[in-house]
Amino acid sequence: MKKILGLLIICLSFNQITNAQDGGGGGFDKSKLFFGGNLGLAFGTYTIVNVSPLIGYRFSPLLAAGAGINYNYYGYDNGYYTNKQSYVGMSIFGRLYPIQQAFIQIQPEGNYMWYSQYTNGQNLPPYKINQFVPSLLMGGGAAIPTGPNGAITISIMYDVLQNIYSPYYHQAVYGFGYNVGF
Repeated sequence: MKKILGLLIICLSFNQITNAQDGGGGGFDKSKLFFGGNLGLAFGTYTIVNVSPLIGYRFSPLLAAGAGINYNYYGYDNGYYTNKQSYVGMSIFGRLYPIQQAFIQIQPEGNYMWYSQYTNGQNLPPYKINQFVPSLLMGGGAAIPTGPNGAITISIMYDVLQNIYSPYYHQAVYGFGYNVGF
């Protein structure tokens, strides 16, 4: 976690240096704010619900950062087993834009998980786990501009911590979203 905070401080320092060279007056500019996130739904034997809004700030043409909250639900019912898994969490992210249409992203995330497994038709007690689960998503994507302050985003990331209870354990995280600015 110290390395992540160190990287964020270096990125923010780099932003201050670039603003000083551009003669920027600093200060908050609401036109650099953007909002977005992901919404995912799937129903059937597998049920998946994902709601993940985010807010970010474009510090310079090269650097953006922000924070988000998320809720994920994964359910599975094959008639014999019923699994239910819910996550509620927060994240921060940093994006580096080597070119305007592409970004590299790092996203530390902390989730609290509720998991339960039931065996249908059996007199067995449910198996339950409740715990905090850290993740560190790293990857990149494309930002396709849709106007002066909006973009369609497509990304692929991977959880490098690989906690067995992570919602991203042993799988890539594909994202498709829209960012809206002022």
